[in-house]
Amino acid sequence: MKLSPDSALLTDLYELTMLQAYFDAGMNETASFELFVRALPMQRNFMMAAGLEQVLDYLERLRFTADELSALSKTGRFPTPFLRSLEHLRFTGDVDAMREGTVFFPDEPIIRITAPMREAQLVESRIMNLAHFETVVASKAARCVLAAPDKLLVDFGLRRAHGAEAALLSARAAYMAGFGGTATLAAGLAFDIPVYGTMAHSYVQAYTDEALAFEAFARSQPANATLLIDTYDTEAAARKVVALAPLLARDGIAIHGVRIDSGDLAEHARRVRRILDEGGLSAVTIFASGNLDEYRLRRLMADQAPIDAFGVGTRMNTSSDAPYLDCAYKLVDYAGEPRRKRSEGKATWPACKAVYRLRGPNDAMAGDWITLARERRDGEPLLEPTMRDGKRCAAPATLQSSRDHAWRQLRALPNAQRTLDVDEPYPVAVSDGLRELARRLDEGLAPN
Repeated sequence: MKLSPDSALLTDLYELTMLQAYFDAGMNETASFELFVRALPMQRNFMMAAGLEQVLDYLERLRFTADELSALSKTGRFPTPFLRSLEHLRFTGDVDAMREGTVFFPDEPIIRITAPMREAQLVESRIMNLAHFETVVASKAARCVLAAPDKLLVDFGLRRAHGAEAALLSARAAYMAGFGGTATLAAGLAFDIPVYGTMAHSYVQAYTDEALAFEAFARSQPANATLLIDTYDTEAAARKVVALAPLLARDGIAIHGVRIDSGDLAEHARRVRRILDEGGLSAVTIFASGNLDEYRLRRLMADQAPIDAFGVGTRMNTSSDAPYLDCAYKLVDYAGEPRRKRSEGKATWPACKAVYRLRGPNDAMAGDWITLARERRDGEPLLEPTMRDGKRCAAPATLQSSRDHAWRQLRALPNAQRTLDVDEPYPVAVSDGLRELARRLDEGLAPN
């Protein structure tokens, strides 16, 4: 059978085997699960939360179709009474979460699900799948934004993204984190993201003369003529652009920019800038691409390369240096009682929690507190109600509002977290109340 990304069967088998066991035992009291990251990757100073809108969309549409239940029946694993109990399953619970674009740190819950046990358990795998991926990409994209402030960054990652959904959601996450647009047309249309495009080397190669290729493209795309000039000889091509410009100008066509995709980008950009300026084309921009990431962007900025915009693809869309997070979705409360996992190296803090953020001079982030949800602290509470009784608390957040929030978050980062180097960890404290509850559970005592 053909399944959509919204299918309730897009999950791990053990979610359903646990649901059946809960069903057989009559266990369906209210449960709370929290999604968090245990530790930052070695190359990260912070993470940026993303994917919440896709999570909420998934929860709103959660249901088993007749075809899906039939497919489950044919596996021979599940008895009819259990399958019938899934016919009317919907998500009826609550969601508390950090806003998309919020900077966060280890052990801080970014999403909490509170619902009848089987609802809260079933959604684990897909929620992690959605929030994990967009968070990984948004965090990488945010580092690129910090490395090249005030430069146009364009997502170029479709062709090497790990599948169609990854291409769309990585474009979304990158735009939210501060990229200026995407080359992926479907993402632009789906999420109202500005779309950018130039030409491929194959287009230039298809012509017997490079200058003819440039002229034909400019006449075909007079409002956005950006010419790829490194197919053969980059500087020679730049001189052809200078020679072509007056001919096009007579017909009211202006060359918008040139793109360099190979070689020493900084040196080529300097030479091309000189050629363009001497030819009276100081308004023509230089766009660079080719295996870029935040580290190469930092070098180009340090070299003062005269590049106006960058296309960043593979290394950002796959978060190549840190492609996954040690994230978890763990039970913290069931039937009104706090729960705590004590596995070696994977212990969790019990009970539903809150995260408060302190601010210093100029509104800079100064430290976070992780507390019990019932505790109150000075500072900004980061977890907000987003769904109650299976219904959204407000209209879906616009991508632009999340983008604005992410921009404010990056501006508020302390200097130690703004750098690409990992030197000084951000201070995150755990409240005495939370520590005491963990101790009592470990010692077999009743919670206070």
